[in-house]
Amino acid sequence: MKNFWIRTASATVYAVLFLGSIYSSRLLDIPLLGQCIFTAFALFVTLGCTYEFYKLVSKQGAKPSKALGFGVATILLLWLMLPWDIMPWRLTPVLDKLFMVTLYCAVPLAIGLQLWGHSEKPFADAAYTLLPALYAAFALGQMNYLHNAMNVLVMCIIMVWTNDCFAYMGGSLFGKHKMWPRHSPGKTWEGTAIGVVFAVLVGIFVGPLFDSPMHRYDWAILGLICGVVGTLGDLAESMLKRSVGVKDSGNIMPGHGGFLDRFDSLLFILPLVAAYCQILY
Repeated sequence: MKNFWIRTASATVYAVLFLGSIYSSRLLDIPLLGQCIFTAFALFVTLGCTYEFYKLVSKQGAKPSKALGFGVATILLLWLMLPWDIMPWRLTPVLDKLFMVTLYCAVPLAIGLQLWGHSEKPFADAAYTLLPALYAAFALGQMNYLHNAMNVLVMCIIMVWTNDCFAYMGGSLFGKHKMWPRHSPGKTWEGTAIGVVFAVLVGIFVGPLFDSPMHRYDWAILGLICGVVGTLGDLAESMLKRSVGVKDSGNIMPGHGGFLDRFDSLLFILPLVAAYCQILY
């Protein structure tokens, strides 16, 4: 029971911070300040995910260039999240070009730094250096577009939480067939199917209540993405943890684990949802 209350309190704080940062512009009625708060939260999560990723792969003997990796992840996230259209200063074009040049040079820098290292697998370590920028920063950077342009971000979060909750309950009650016992022994096909169904239902019946250009069938598709792709994100993170023999990626959230444990589904979902919205709308 004590663990239940710890998990509940931790999840409540997480939800308040996350949703509070998303709606900070409306709550404060100051768009620039609110967007900066939202960006700061996204950057905090990005750096946390990057730190945990490097910690995990280091257990396998990897030697990524961490300083470069943190720098590229930070720049990519800021490039995607900063409110360029409402910034009051004239440095915006200069900053935009500076960010672009840095990102374009990231791959040569990551590989070039390995020339001075002592890694037995320099190209693998160069890949590990830049992977968090794509895995975490690029994915989380899509929150800006999904919230400000499409107003679907909060609904995606709701569908992910719905999928997680009903997959857990469905697996506990009806789960018999293991989905991926090697990497996630607790996940079952029955629980996963139940979670996906409820994510789609929430999309169909709750999604249209949001002020968005999306149609009911769009919300059903997004619910399917959140259920299926979110499960793949969870499994991928489980695979990473199992490969290094750890239970949680970190301990930032008592009872829930680390940043990667909490955002594993969203890191897979957000780019696909953003692609769907940009292609069709």
